[in-house]
Amino acid sequence: MWRSLNGEEAAWFLGKAIEFTGNAELYGSWMLKVIEEWPFACEHNLTCSSMNRQAWIGHAACCLAFKCPEEITRLAWHHLSQEQRDKANRKADIAIALWESKYGREVECQRPQLELTF
Repeated sequence: MWRSLNGEEAAWFLGKAIEFTGNAELYGSWMLKVIEEWPFACEHNLTCSSMNRQAWIGHAACCLAFKCPEEITRLAWHHLSQEQRDKANRKADIAIALWESKYGREVECQRPQLELTF
């Protein structure tokens, strides 16, 4: 999910990611696969309400479906219409709600307080 691409390879992945994320039914079906196939990553990323859980499950779906890096998925998002984004976010909400009902619940993450001394 976190590798960098350049040139023709990046262009190919971007085109594939635009097509994939723009198809809410297909995109949503892979979000559901993420919650089944990546239980530990989901636990880490979906239990924290301060995370952008819609974005994470979308990035994960692209990665699982065709090994698309997160950076390319973010770029693809900017090529979608607002209607496509709204449909994708609704699919993400469905997948997140299913994960919460099956495996856990949303919790507020506690970030450690850093004590600064000078």
